[in-house]
This record gives sequence, structure tokens and C-alpha cells, in this order.
Amino acid sequence: MTAPTLPTASYAPFTPDASTASDVTGGTDRAAPAGALDGSPDGSPGPRGGTARPGSPELLRSVFRRHAAGVAVITAESGGRPAGFTATSLNSVSAEPPLLSFTTGTGSSSWPAVRDCEYLGVHILGEHQQELAGLFARSGADRFGPGTGWAAGPHGVPLLDGVLAWLVCRVVARVPAGEHRVIIAEAVAGDPEGEGRPLLYHQGRFNALRD
Repeated sequence: MTAPTLPTASYAPFTPDASTASDVTGGTDRAAPAGALDGSPDGSPGPRGGTARPGSPELLRSVFRRHAAGVAVITAESGGRPAGFTATSLNSVSAEPPLLSFTTGTGSSSWPAVRDCEYLGVHILGEHQQELAGLFARSGADRFGPGTGWAAGPHGVPLLDGVLAWLVCRVVARVPAGEHRVIIAEAVAGDPEGEGRPLLYHQGRFNALRD
């Protein structure tokens, strides 16, 4: 697969926004809430004698800010128009059959496309695509505007230029999970031969992989 260079464009700095279709979270580390327990909630000591916090949205966000994740863009076609969003929840589920999963919020602008599509695209972004990742994570952005190189691929799925790898997948399940859905999809076509190194998401920022 050739890896064409995206046209140079200038974008505003990326700020995670819970209203976007992305599952890139922007939670901040916070002090232990009032009433936090010494040790674990059942009274046993925590690691290194630390303070265990009760389970909460803030705790989950703070912990996952410490987790470095790969960055993907999910795309789909909706009513003849492309839709897409940045995701860091991409996981391999099974090799036989070749299944993967990711999550998306039901209040996101891209949810209707994901809800209704039969096929979707999964793109693994390279470290040279930080601006593209930010573009697809920003609410109200023109994600498929002149600065984005893409073309229709198998089953009419929008495919982005210059990525490290891509898959076209058939959706097999949409599993409710709070205000999100876990999408399970089976790979039906793809190309893993793009050039470059992967883009990562850590501590609320996009980062390059360092040896």
C-alpha cells in the first residue's frame, strides 16, 4: 500500500471534548474525594500503602490517563456522506473469526452512521497524523474537508490516505454499555503495509512512540 502524504493544513490545538464522537477522554487527575478510604474499599491496604479511592467516573478517567493507547479513526457511510471519529478503545477480540471491538457514545454526531451501517472502516494512525487525529476528535469539525485525503473503498466505506493500516469490517453486534455501545465487527478486507510508526494517546495528549 502506498502512503500518500496528507495535504498540509493548519488546525487549532486539540482539546478533548466529551460531546464528540471520540472515546478520547480528557479527564484530569484529581485529589482523593472526601471520604476516600485508606487501603482498599474493603479495608485492606492498597499498593505501597497508598490511598484507595471509591469507584467513580473521575477514578476511571484518572487511571486511564496513565494508560497509553493506540489511536484509530473509525469511518462509515451515512446517507451518501462520510462520517468518522477518533477512537482509542480499539481491541482485537478474536483471530478466528477475525473480530475487533471499539466503543462509541450514543450521543455523538457519528453514532447514527455507526448505528445504521453494515460495514465500517478502521484506520491505525501514524505519528505523522496527529493533526488528523485531532480533527476527527473535534466536535463540529469538517472531518472530510479539503485537508483530508480519502476515497471510497470496499462496500463504499470511506478510507483515509496515509495510515499505517486499515480494515473494512462488517458489524456483527452493537452491545449496550452505559451511554455507549461496544461495536464488534469482523474484518473482511484490509491492508497492513503502510509506512511509519504508530501514534499514541497518553495523559490527554497525542504522542509519538519512543524506544
